[in-house]
Amino acid sequence: MIRKIEADGWYEVRQSGSHIHFRHPSKPGTATVPHPVKDLPLGTLKSIAKQTGVPLP
Repeated sequence: MIRKIEADGWYEVRQSGSHIHFRHPSKPGTATVPHPVKDLPLGTLKSIAKQTGVPLP
């Protein structure tokens, strides 16, 4: 999921523990993604997709 977010233009602004915070130059807000996690729960994936506008894998 992190690769898709970065490919969409989001960039890392900081890392807090096991979470990475991303911002986009033109989209509002900050997206928070847990890392490193092999399998994210579906609800978490949906939340990240909603925050970023990146479709689910």
